Amino acid sequence: MTEKEYEVIIIGGSYSGLSAAMALGRSLRKTLIIDSGKPCNEQTPHSHNFLTQDGKTPKEISELSKKQVLEYETVEFHQGKAIDAKTTEKGFEIITENGEKFNSKKLIIATGIVDEVPEIKGFKESWGISLIHCPYCHGYEYKGKKTAIIANGDRAVHIASLVKNLTENVTILTRGKAEFTNEQKEKLERNTIQIIETEISELKHQNGMVENIVFSDGEEIEFEAVYGAFPFKQHADIPQILGCDFTEMGHIKTDFMQKTNIPGVFVCGDNSSMMRSVSNAVMTGNVSGAMVNMELVADCF
Repeated sequence: MTEKEYEVIIIGGSYSGLSAAMALGRSLRKTLIIDSGKPCNEQTPHSHNFLTQDGKTPKEISELSKKQVLEYETVEFHQGKAIDAKTTEKGFEIITENGEKFNSKKLIIATGIVDEVPEIKGFKESWGISLIHCPYCHGYEYKGKKTAIIANGDRAVHIASLVKNLTENVTILTRGKAEFTNEQKEKLERNTIQIIETEISELKHQNGMVENIVFSDGEEIEFEAVYGAFPFKQHADIPQILGCDFTEMGHIKTDFMQKTNIPGVFVCGDNSSMMRSVSNAVMTGNVSGAMVNMELVADCF
């Protein structure tokens, strides 16, 4: 059984975790990144809205980031899945699914989230490709296209308001009774946004590119892009195991320095923010890395 000591352990080696590691590596902190290799955007063909990397694949950005981070001699990368954690007298002990143990003074959790995409034929195969979640990340590529929004209530109206700026042909699919206020209904009608309440039975696609949506009554409508607002869960149980506080929506609570309610535990990226983007993940990772270094400085200076 492996057991090693570090100043900082980062669980999650995607954009936010790597950004935190760079800040720590540049501060000469002995840092370990533990990553399972399962990012939530692994199906997404291109990443957008991030300066210098617009249009690159998520894998390209991640691989370049990892290469640059590991050039700092105090940073190590461990491929594995962290499944358990506990506090110790010196900080934290992290255990992987292979039984390896790693110890650190401080902990950064950058594990992201998992989208709970409905078990409807074609949804998972298209998620992140043409079944998308964010107009800022993907909307420009689908400007002027016939677009559906799978959502209801406030969330549907919010997405529709953003998408309407990109295309005139927008339909909301509520998959059941529409839950809109009279004011929201008037806004949707004023913007010529149709509402379909019928349940969806299939999303027809070619290699993830949507072609038609089939409804439970047999009707089939052609669409070229579909936005989906689905529930999510935390990608890892470790924040809950350690006793981190969560928001009503399910994000990990942090202060402006990315610090949780558990002393020595910081979080960054999608697990703690509604702003799901590469740029925000990198920013929050950079902040968490800098703040952890500041705590380490304060502990010994």
